[in-house]
Amino acid sequence: MPLEPAVRDGLDYRVQVSTVGPERFVDAGRCAGTHLHLELQAGTVDEGAGISATASAAAREEVSNIYNLATALDPALVALTRSCPFFEGSRTGLAVRTVHYRGSAIFGWEGVYTDLSQVGALLPYADDAEHLIRQQFDRYKAWLDAMDRAGVERRLFAEAGGDLLRPAWNPVRLNRQGTLELRGMDSNYPEVTLAAAAMILGAAERVRQNGLEVVPDDGVRAFEVTGDVLRVPGFGRLAGELLYAAVTGGIGDENVSTYVDSILEFAGVEDERLADFYRRDTGIYPTTEAELLEVHDGHLSEDEGLCLVLDACDELEAQVSHLSRSQRQEEERADVS
Repeated sequence: MPLEPAVRDGLDYRVQVSTVGPERFVDAGRCAGTHLHLELQAGTVDEGAGISATASAAAREEVSNIYNLATALDPALVALTRSCPFFEGSRTGLAVRTVHYRGSAIFGWEGVYTDLSQVGALLPYADDAEHLIRQQFDRYKAWLDAMDRAGVERRLFAEAGGDLLRPAWNPVRLNRQGTLELRGMDSNYPEVTLAAAAMILGAAERVRQNGLEVVPDDGVRAFEVTGDVLRVPGFGRLAGELLYAAVTGGIGDENVSTYVDSILEFAGVEDERLADFYRRDTGIYPTTEAELLEVHDGHLSEDEGLCLVLDACDELEAQVSHLSRSQRQEEERADVS
């Protein structure tokens, strides 16, 4: 039986529903994602300007490079964190959340933001901080235009706190909390989420510590470091071939797995969590989706779906308990030392 989620009653949600359309927006309630925030230098983000006019040159350079890094990570995060292969009981063969939340008119994915890619899709790399600022204003205008077409009064958006950064449901966005937010991951078990977070943080730390400039290059197919430059695939390939492969073939697609190899090597597989993630010994990347498909294939009945939810809750609790014990043991060892 299809799930009919209820939308929150806040004014900002009512504006979204009216603008996107209730029949399309309802898929937002069928998807669960995990967001990770990368801290930026204090005072970098400005709700009215995107990036503060008083931000230092170093801060502006950093936000541009970290934004480009986060953009380049998107297909890898989609593939590694694929958690549930079913949508309303049916196996789709696709990364369900990416398809039904992000959507894509180019690939024929019907989702919440299929017709509003500027506010919901992965946006291009930023040439510099000024380009990133223009991106915020272009997206803001696109959202206001969409409201006008839907007959939604602009004053309602303003009353809901509609500043420059609010109409942004993209996989990578500036957040009014002063962070760069990555929103492309499926909700997952703690071990998977922490491994993905370690990969993101390891990559970001290397960019910062080594002062690397992140440069999109149509001539590369993976992460490549040359001197003080990290070259990443151009946006056409990233948001085209790589994203499509991550959503369809997933981590089993050789182009995707090779791309993930390069990211993990860049982030540093000496990290214990990344060493577990890495496929050097096994030849494969384990995913929650693949584990589920070993037990469940084809169509799920309502009872089977509910049992799957309960099993997932038990596994979640077990992993949390294990992580809590490990944390206590580490703290005890530190106290002894």
